[in-house]
Amino acid sequence: MPEGPSLYILKEQTTQFVGKEIVRAEGNTWAIDTTRMVGQPIVSLRTWGKHFLIEMPAMVVRIHFLLFGTYRINEGRDKPPRLSLGFADGSVLNFYACSVKEIDQDIDAMYDWAADVMSDAWDPAKARKKLRACPAMLACDALLDQDIFSGVGNIIKNEVLFRIRVDPRSTVGALPPAKLRALVQEARQYSFDFLGWKKAFTLKQHWLAHAQKICPRCHIPFHKAKLGKSDRRSFWCERCQKRYG
Repeated sequence: MPEGPSLYILKEQTTQFVGKEIVRAEGNTWAIDTTRMVGQPIVSLRTWGKHFLIEMPAMVVRIHFLLFGTYRINEGRDKPPRLSLGFADGSVLNFYACSVKEIDQDIDAMYDWAADVMSDAWDPAKARKKLRACPAMLACDALLDQDIFSGVGNIIKNEVLFRIRVDPRSTVGALPPAKLRALVQEARQYSFDFLGWKKAFTLKQHWLAHAQKICPRCHIPFHKAKLGKSDRRSFWCERCQKRYG
């Protein structure tokens, strides 16, 4: 599943389409009437966490890439696109294996931009307040809560907890204040580190915990399990990552 930094890259790569009028819209999506997009200019392309938002004067279309979604700019794949947009200059934007939905309300009222770890509007104090309101939540679930850390996915979760030496089974309410601040700070910091490594095509080389077998600090095997309400894979070292609560 693409995480926030990957969507940030998509936004950067698609700035060429802002201001252009859509002359063709089609695909195998049944969720929206694609003909309504034809003739509309793209006003803006925005991201909120794992959501890619195509804003037009008469409608907003949300793309969610789910587990296996992909996109192609000015090229196609050997599979039919879920949504394909064409422009007068011959440029094309294609989306595959994703969820397509129309948003029928003001997106600025709908989305909490302060929760997006990649946004200039990110508010760490607000994230800490939300965490303190959920003391029984596990740390592994907290980082994947999109209302608190929009854009954080499983890779970032595992790497952040390893960086701050916190066991994923820790409860949020048991974290010392310094660890709570570190969790919030590193969720954003690692997201931008992720962005830089992704652009340099070196992301996996920097994984210290996610999908790894041996702890690079203690040189003992990592524990691996699906944890929390999210039931996502966690990797942790029982020696250097302390369990709180």
